[in-house]
Amino acid sequence: MTNTTITNQAINLKDANYYFNRELSWLEFNYRVLNEAFDPRTPLLERLKFMAIFSSNLDEFFMVRIAGLKQQALAGVSKLTADGRTPNEQLEAIRERLYPLIQQQVKHFEEIIKPQLIENRIYLLDYVEINQEQRAYLHQFFEENIFPVLTPLAIDPSHPFPYISNLSMNLAVIIQNPDTEEELFARIKVPDVLPRFVKLPKHLRQGPTGKSGIWMAVTLEQVIAHNLESLFPGMNIQECYPFRVTRNADLAVEEDEADDLLLAIEEGLHRRKFGGSSVRLEINNSIPQHLRAKLMTELGLEENDVYDIEGLLGLGDLMSLIGLDLPELKDKSWTPVIPRIFQNLKDISSIEETGKSQEHEDIFSLIRQGELLVHHPYQSFSDTVQQLITQAAYDPKVQAIKMTLYRTAGDSPIVTALIAAAENGKQVAVLVELKARFDEENNINWARKLEQKGVHVVYGLVGLKTHTKVVLVVRQEDDKIRRYVHIGTGNYNHKTARLYTDLGLISCRDELGADLTDLFNFLTGYSRQKSYRKLLVAPVNLRERMTELIRREADIARNGGTGRIVAKMNSLVDSKMILELYKASIAGVKIDLIIRGICCLRPGIEGVSDNIKVISIIGRFLEHSRIFYFQNSGNEEIYIGSADWMGRNLNRRVEAITPVESPELISDLQEILGILLADNRQAWDLHSDGRYIQRKAPSENREQSAQNILMEMALESAGVE
Repeated sequence: MTNTTITNQAINLKDANYYFNRELSWLEFNYRVLNEAFDPRTPLLERLKFMAIFSSNLDEFFMVRIAGLKQQALAGVSKLTADGRTPNEQLEAIRERLYPLIQQQVKHFEEIIKPQLIENRIYLLDYVEINQEQRAYLHQFFEENIFPVLTPLAIDPSHPFPYISNLSMNLAVIIQNPDTEEELFARIKVPDVLPRFVKLPKHLRQGPTGKSGIWMAVTLEQVIAHNLESLFPGMNIQECYPFRVTRNADLAVEEDEADDLLLAIEEGLHRRKFGGSSVRLEINNSIPQHLRAKLMTELGLEENDVYDIEGLLGLGDLMSLIGLDLPELKDKSWTPVIPRIFQNLKDISSIEETGKSQEHEDIFSLIRQGELLVHHPYQSFSDTVQQLITQAAYDPKVQAIKMTLYRTAGDSPIVTALIAAAENGKQVAVLVELKARFDEENNINWARKLEQKGVHVVYGLVGLKTHTKVVLVVRQEDDKIRRYVHIGTGNYNHKTARLYTDLGLISCRDELGADLTDLFNFLTGYSRQKSYRKLLVAPVNLRERMTELIRREADIARNGGTGRIVAKMNSLVDSKMILELYKASIAGVKIDLIIRGICCLRPGIEGVSDNIKVISIIGRFLEHSRIFYFQNSGNEEIYIGSADWMGRNLNRRVEAITPVESPELISDLQEILGILLADNRQAWDLHSDGRYIQRKAPSENREQSAQNILMEMALESAGVE
């Protein structure tokens, strides 16, 4: 029986067997990140970076996802996920998959990475390995810099167990009173105001083998642990064990009841600093059972919440080593190029310094010649998108600038330009999304600064998170108003624009300008716009239109044509969208999905999804762009924008996706998709059993890294030799 003869009614496409679990799929993504640390082709310090990212990702996973599942389990939630699991079943499956990965990570760091670091004269030493001169230095450092900050807390009937703050490193200390021989218990918080690694000065960087070191350090907790006599004079130090606690840090704000959303978010941030209930305990595996049990009891944790580590805790702190000036141990440096078409534009620095532009072509005349597609980090963010906003801030013909800010850097030149625009008398309106998880405090600071400088700041809509990435510039030209737009896939952050792959369309198309005007009225006023000329906007028409586009390809295939879909995004979770893709596959549509992270669709099921292929690309840059291609019998349609196919993006966020209609730009996007699909260096194929298998090139000289190819193409197109 062929796929096209199977009817949708013959198959229950909602069957749990056709879906992967969201949380387990995320764990597989994080394993692919960790694998970059295992891969000997990855430069050594980059391997440390990926190891640190794996740990930092897990911290957030526990603070938000595990915390949520534990709350559901405690509340007795019995609703099943698309793959048919209860909260408790998910927690059990996560533990079963995750625990071996963590052991694998720690073992690889201790047995593979550390020896290779030593070969390159980078030493992260155990205290027992250091000589007397180094010990004397660290003791003095302890007395002068660490001891004054520490506060040992006794734990006994008159001193209850202290509150252990979120993600804090701690020492559990057993001491003995020499007079009574009574064993006592104390807790010391390792201060996070000090660096995790205490570096030795150059003249003391002598390794255990006699080889001098470029960088040599001991962990802060070990320095404290080996100088405890200063904290407990007259007592006998028996044992000391590090432990680390993770708490629920999801920020829940009752928006409907909040008179002032900014104040409500600030109050929530204050609570987050301490965290909610404990969700994870990481401890050294040598800790005695009675002390382990005490920590579990006091923190309200069960056995499955405890992760025994045979080595260093908190490997996320290894990220600091990427700052070492050792370029031979890192990826070859990359400087985003200035696209050839932008190279004769006014110089940003001269505009910012003098408030006047040089005698060069302005960006607005460039945009009027035709739409522009920018691709970061291959092409410079500062010389394209930032250039647009900065020129708009100083251009006397610009009357208004409107934009959304979801995540931006702490020293954002974008915000500086917006402030300059307001000071130059332009109407500036900025939607600052206060609910951008773990960036709330930064966004509050920017919102206040913008307001103080006369910028109109709004904080989004009740019940909706504004995730869209859009800019609207209104300019008076001769006898008409012209609107210039940027619609992108990534945040207006000049730092992450060097690390994340993102796309942006810069245009002065009337329909897009009118659509963004309507969208901003929706965001800042009481407008409830229900239709847009070109834009696909969530939660208004995005789901409906994407569904129509998928169904159109299915209809083409059923009628004997060739149906084709290629979609690139961060995550695919929404079961309704997956259902539509299954139906299209059954109809004969060939579907390629490039999903970096979570994918709940199960490809390769005979008669259901055997026309669907899924790959994930993990490389030096974080794949963040979203591209949606529909063949449409040769009348191709292609879209870019901010939304993944997740319930939150389609239902609970404001998102914008734009069609790209220029034949030249459509061709550029098709080329990008083709390069990504052909990757055999960083690409992983998802199989129907849930395993991701990394592609292998036939030989080293036939490796095709999509990111490397796109860097080479950027250099060539910009005329850089």
